[in-house]
Amino acid sequence: MKAYDIAVLAGDGIGPEVVREALKVLRCVEERLDKVRFETHELSAGAGEYLRNGDPFPEESFECANSCDAILLGAMGMPDVRGPRGTEIAPQLDLRERLELYCGLRPLRLFHEDLTPLRAYRRGEIDFLIVRENTEGLFFSRKQRYSSDDLEVRDILRISRVGSERLFRAAFREAENRRGRLTLVDKSNVLPSMAFFREIFGQISAEFPEVQTERIYVDAASLYLVQRPQDFDVIVTENLFGDILSDLAAGLVGGMGLAPSADVGDHHGMFQPSHGSAPDIAGQGAANPLATILSVAMMLEWLEHPETLRGAAAIRQAVEGVLQESELRTRDLGGRLSTTEMGDRIVEAMEL
Repeated sequence: MKAYDIAVLAGDGIGPEVVREALKVLRCVEERLDKVRFETHELSAGAGEYLRNGDPFPEESFECANSCDAILLGAMGMPDVRGPRGTEIAPQLDLRERLELYCGLRPLRLFHEDLTPLRAYRRGEIDFLIVRENTEGLFFSRKQRYSSDDLEVRDILRISRVGSERLFRAAFREAENRRGRLTLVDKSNVLPSMAFFREIFGQISAEFPEVQTERIYVDAASLYLVQRPQDFDVIVTENLFGDILSDLAAGLVGGMGLAPSADVGDHHGMFQPSHGSAPDIAGQGAANPLATILSVAMMLEWLEHPETLRGAAAIRQAVEGVLQESELRTRDLGGRLSTTEMGDRIVEAMEL
């Protein structure tokens, strides 16, 4: 019997609601598999913890998360809760940096043709992965402070050789396991840091001769994602560009409620929906839990046990099956199911 310790950071807003349904699905996997068990450890972090105790991520919560096999996160931050630098409380970014979760994985798949605003795309024809650098880029300046009487504020875009090399190798490996195509998105026609980024990409590409590569500027990539999303397999890019393009891409397949993510490094993995805390619908039972449930599938796949791989496949198959019935969807997808009812539907549809 293999036992895994899972740190659970439900967070703020709709975070606890979607995590509850994700854990329901995880318990279903556990009950139906013979050789794995999951010990969950619920930890407090986020804007609510900041308001209560002045620290959005207590050290004891970090130490527990650091010692666990994987981290499941709901959503953190509230628009009106801001720290001394004037930015939102975002301990999930601290986790990425402290645990070196440099590789952000954002898979986008069209589960049904009526979920996309684009015409003439059928199920599975939009299916690509955004690999986002997580620990530097333009987010590198996020902890600097400013004064309201400053004449200017500058943010530094950091691109390091070490950070780029490890990101690109991870992206090439993802492409090898998919359809063998990798697209670099940058702004190297204007920014020297991006020219450096592109140069390193070319050097690392020599290590993966079987992977077909292309290079696109970020403004053009925004256009092509709308015009021809079927042409993309794996996209690798800088932190802020990946943040923006991930939301655009989610809109192509049905919205943020269908956008899971993983932040992984060499030793740790954190899994969460790409959406935020959505305080405007918190407590109404209207949140879509599928992004969090699909993030659990990514977690199970990352754990790489034969039984967890079976569980991941069963979750994805259940989500795909449920979304074929238009009335069996949450409100954001045009249906009437509550958050809890959607979780129940996925459990009912799982075959293990």
